Amino acid sequence: MPGNPEDLVASHVRSSPTGEELWSWVSENLRRFVPFDGAGWFGIDPSTLLANCPIRVENIEQGHCESYWERECKVDDVLLFRDLARAPVPVGTLYAATGNRPELSPRYREYLAPQNFDDELRATFRIGGKSWGAIDLYRQRGRNRFDEKDVALVSRIGSAIAGALRGLATQERSREATPPPEGIGTALFDHSGGLLSFDEQADRWFTEIGGPQWMERRPPSMSGVWATVFRAANVHIGRDRGPSTVRLRTKDRHWVTVSASVLRSVGYAAGPGPVALSVSRSLGWDIAPLLADAFGLTPREQEICEATARGLSNQEIAAEVGLSAHTVRDHLKAVFAKMGVTSRGELVARMFSDLYEPRIMAPGADVVHAYF
Repeated sequence: MPGNPEDLVASHVRSSPTGEELWSWVSENLRRFVPFDGAGWFGIDPSTLLANCPIRVENIEQGHCESYWERECKVDDVLLFRDLARAPVPVGTLYAATGNRPELSPRYREYLAPQNFDDELRATFRIGGKSWGAIDLYRQRGRNRFDEKDVALVSRIGSAIAGALRGLATQERSREATPPPEGIGTALFDHSGGLLSFDEQADRWFTEIGGPQWMERRPPSMSGVWATVFRAANVHIGRDRGPSTVRLRTKDRHWVTVSASVLRSVGYAAGPGPVALSVSRSLGWDIAPLLADAFGLTPREQEICEATARGLSNQEIAAEVGLSAHTVRDHLKAVFAKMGVTSRGELVARMFSDLYEPRIMAPGADVVHAYF
């Protein structure tokens, strides 16, 4: 067994465990080198930087899930994940970020201090220029603060963890998995994340995401839902930009897309209405860019992959993108190797394997034109 934390992490994450196993293992072993008393471990949608899956929460008091993401999306503070994702070094500590004055941080005053936490280390995990995960580690009052060695160690293991999280997106759904709900679920929230109403389909989808007691327990697995609601409210008042959408996978590895926007009220002196949220099974165009990133496709390979999915021949792709047919063929060979397929039909089926029945993989099945 490797003796240093970087080799230890790298040797384990190559085995591509489940998300729950990954966070459990990283938590247990990182604690040996960077002690902590509480933690949050999150997968991140690399396009919107909203929480998806897997998620693990340790030693956090009940009821803080929604308020956590409300602060993350709506409150100006230090070390926000969206800022760390763009920072040269995507790791930082609360005391360093506030100049040893943690009380300047709303998160410290309203979230950490009431739970007897004092210092905090936050990081996002990047690979290939994309963020695939984040952590939030806490130390209780009276413990030593996180130091530069802790920051350096977490920074060194970041790409290995990001690679493991990215690999989770490429894992195929089990053939024995329970079919996901059908249709689109709709729910309404107030701007503080309070659930106002929801339909039967939303209940089914939230059960798929958060379990049968999703409404009473508000489990961490619902973090993507809360984060999407708060992002929508923040975009509405101009304090944030970008889509209020997250793509996540359930325990059965079904892809789900959650989107939210603020409705307009009507009538005299009408103001902003509630936040409307939709949740449904992901469509091909929802997850194709994420899977392309997860498989490590270059922009040119993504372009050729998309053209292949539209049923174009090598000659037609070459004319469209301004390359020779020979070069297009070489790019396709590289795509096949990265995605572990041997034909155009398998390529398209692999990209959308979570969305269609196993029959698309049957010999002779015409799958190339079935997705767009």
